Amino acid sequence: MTTPPISFGRDIPDDHELRLCGDLSGGRRALELGISRDRNALAFALAGGKAIAVDPDGATVDDLRDAAAEAEVSIECHVSDLADLGFATSGSIELVVANHTLIEIDDLGRLLRQVHRVLKASHPFVISVPHPFAGVHSSDEYGSKVHPYGTVGRTIGDWFVQLSRANFRVDQILELGVSEISPVPTTLVLRARKEGD
Repeated sequence: MTTPPISFGRDIPDDHELRLCGDLSGGRRALELGISRDRNALAFALAGGKAIAVDPDGATVDDLRDAAAEAEVSIECHVSDLADLGFATSGSIELVVANHTLIEIDDLGRLLRQVHRVLKASHPFVISVPHPFAGVHSSDEYGSKVHPYGTVGRTIGDWFVQLSRANFRVDQILELGVSEISPVPTTLVLRARKEGD
């Protein structure tokens, strides 16, 4: 079986090309923060990592468990709020990936503090979200509408400030998804590394 790549969204390069996550072989502990439709926790396990997933939706967690059983791998699954990471000890995780799962988070600061607590120093936290500029123009059956930048989702600056306040250093900012169909980026991918203890 070919190991599926870690995904950051539809129609954009995956981690085989972007190389943001590092090698998970040898049982490195990796957390999928919110189970995406790409099921990155399954990719973690198939790559030889100790896969962990947390999601507030029990049905989504059950679907992931079924997929893991079918693939004959083990994934530690938790049904809880994304900021409730009490199941993990401090400094025990080597990779955290949130693939389009942090969009609706109200208390982002609390979540980032919890990720900082469980992540090992200098290890990556990779976040993908819809690009904030992509929300400037929208269309529906009534026509096109323009939204001021920053009124639909967090801006790149907002992400940078929030991550910095939580003691993360952003070392990669990727604006992906530009094509003939989309003249503006559709996806923002950030890699931040934990600083301090």
